[in-house]
Amino acid sequence: MISVTNKTLQDLEFHTILETISNKCTTEIGQQKALEIVPFKDKEALMLELAQTSEYVASYSNNNAIPNHGFESITKDLQFLGIEDSFLDASSFKKIAHVAETANTLLLFLKKFQEYYPKLYFKSSSIENTKEIAKYIDTVFDKYGEIKDSASPDLVNIRRNMQLVRGKINQSFGTALTQYNSSGYLDDIKETVVENRRVLAVLAMYRKKVKGSVLGSSKTGSIVYIEPEATLRYSRELSDLEQDEREEIIRILKKLTNQIRPYKDLLFEYQNFLAAVDLISAKAKYANAINAILPTITEEKRLYFRDAFHPILYLTNKAKNEVIYPQTIELDNQSRIIVISGPNAGGKTISLKTIGLLQLMLQSGILIPVHERSSTFLFDRILTDIGDNQSIENHLSTYSYRLKNMNYFLKKCNSKTLFLIDEFGTGSDPELGGALAETFLEEFYAREAFGIITTHYTNLKILANELPFATNANMLFDEKSLEPLYKLHLGQAGSSFTFEVAQKNGIPFGLINRAKKKIEGSKVRFDKTIATLQKERSKLEKTSQNLKEEESKAREESKKMESINAKIQDKLERYQELYDANQRLIYLGQRLDDISEKYFNNKDKKTLIGDFLKMVEIENSKRKKITKKEKIAKERVEKQIIEEVKEKVEEIRTEKKEKKIKAQKLEAEKPKVILKVGDRVRMNDGKAIGTIDKIEKNKATVNYGIFTSKVNLDQLEYIQPL
Repeated sequence: MISVTNKTLQDLEFHTILETISNKCTTEIGQQKALEIVPFKDKEALMLELAQTSEYVASYSNNNAIPNHGFESITKDLQFLGIEDSFLDASSFKKIAHVAETANTLLLFLKKFQEYYPKLYFKSSSIENTKEIAKYIDTVFDKYGEIKDSASPDLVNIRRNMQLVRGKINQSFGTALTQYNSSGYLDDIKETVVENRRVLAVLAMYRKKVKGSVLGSSKTGSIVYIEPEATLRYSRELSDLEQDEREEIIRILKKLTNQIRPYKDLLFEYQNFLAAVDLISAKAKYANAINAILPTITEEKRLYFRDAFHPILYLTNKAKNEVIYPQTIELDNQSRIIVISGPNAGGKTISLKTIGLLQLMLQSGILIPVHERSSTFLFDRILTDIGDNQSIENHLSTYSYRLKNMNYFLKKCNSKTLFLIDEFGTGSDPELGGALAETFLEEFYAREAFGIITTHYTNLKILANELPFATNANMLFDEKSLEPLYKLHLGQAGSSFTFEVAQKNGIPFGLINRAKKKIEGSKVRFDKTIATLQKERSKLEKTSQNLKEEESKAREESKKMESINAKIQDKLERYQELYDANQRLIYLGQRLDDISEKYFNNKDKKTLIGDFLKMVEIENSKRKKITKKEKIAKERVEKQIIEEVKEKVEEIRTEKKEKKIKAQKLEAEKPKVILKVGDRVRMNDGKAIGTIDKIEKNKATVNYGIFTSKVNLDQLEYIQPL
């Protein structure tokens, strides 16, 4: 699907990305696979790889972490397994068992959690899950990788006999050691081990006194190492048994190899699956480190990278605690080509490389550090011409090499091509090189290719302004300090600030003026106009930022005012309700006063009762009569509240009671201080502190300064002196 040359991979430093991913792999095969990553040619395979990596990244934030998938390579072991009548050793079976167990654990996990990891499950769904391999190996080997005694009936007997013979060896050797030591024939060390056999350390002068086989002597010759005759016979018997054991183990390993041999292809499949998951895991770790995501991939011809970071620069600056600036760029059918201009060291090349590298990474199945609302489509070719490409081997100058590269561009460029050219047209006479560069740009435009170029040439800036589907862009600079802001601004060409930068770096003003006179006035005026526009743009950016901040503050103030207004409104409503209630009571009071005065004057009880009942009925008519059902519900709620209150009160009482009992226990456990005259004390339930002036029987006279009091001694608490 995509064609990329080695030069493009080199220009965009793609190998650095692969090395970083490779270092995050846990297996040798995974590391090698990472270094071999190339752009996908099949869209379906690419989308599957991207989705699988995205699913693995998601596993970091849920509770279903993907199991370990590390393993030791079994490639050579499986190749050896393919040779007829060959057999594998214990270390090979240990590695094979681990690969089979790890693969099967992962297969079962992905099947269980296929809802969380549908794409990873799809990768595993065609692989057979079997316990037979582990079963065969477990029959022969224990958990430490040693062959079990029960691996065969003959091995059980051989090892049992070996154990008996070793016992006889130790017994006979012990007897000989005791005998010859008591005779004084042995050196102080008494015994040692030679050729894995126990021997007596016999003094050389007594060598003929000790019967047995001589297995060596000390460097000085003063000690001779002899295996006792009684032990020698058993040692030979043990050697025969050890030989039988080796032959039986070889027979067992051959049998096990033949049992495992039919699974050779499946084991290769297991290893490839685990290596692929290891690579996906490494990509996910890398994505996590650079905050990468999977942007939307569309059929529409549009590249929109919002808040895009250069991944290499991101990690480098992060390690140094330095700031890295994101870029936002858009290419579509209405704006296919962007011409970036402006002074050097402003970030033009980094912006160019960022877009190219991110697109290349994405089409190689690697997630990229962009905003989640970013989107792009898949290009058929990515062509680059970045940096000084002088070819010493072919004796080509920079310009010759670049012309050769442009010729390749012209052959390959089409409507699904992304081209990236740094310092377009440089390397030759500015007038002639600029004219040729302009022609190339027109040709790329005519072929509807998508591209980004950086340049200082005025004619290319003018051309980008004239072409309907091309646009200028510049890297913003501070208009006062001429320091780069590392922010790409679309829609306007950038000045190179040639004379301004020269003046800032201390070049005499007179020399700058002389230089200005040597070039066409129109160029100076044009560059000056662009510089002025950029300064105005910078001012507008600051003004816009200030306005946004002011707008944000105004919103916050508005929210505060709304909150205050709501509170005031609530209070007003409450006051209104209170006022209405008071007015009603005042009215009722006045009405009652009128009725009372009327009765006072005429003494007519019938009229009094009638007026009073009329007033009561009027007031009752205003009340809302609740239904029986509502009344029962209300009573139920009130009853429930009362019960809850009772429970709460009971809890508080119980708690207080427990605290009181606890306090009494603590008081009882406290060692009782015998109070005497002059001690500082206070009442058990009081706060005032006084001094004992006198003690009579069970009572003490306590002086509080302005008064004295007689108190029982057991009601007083001793206070430590200050």
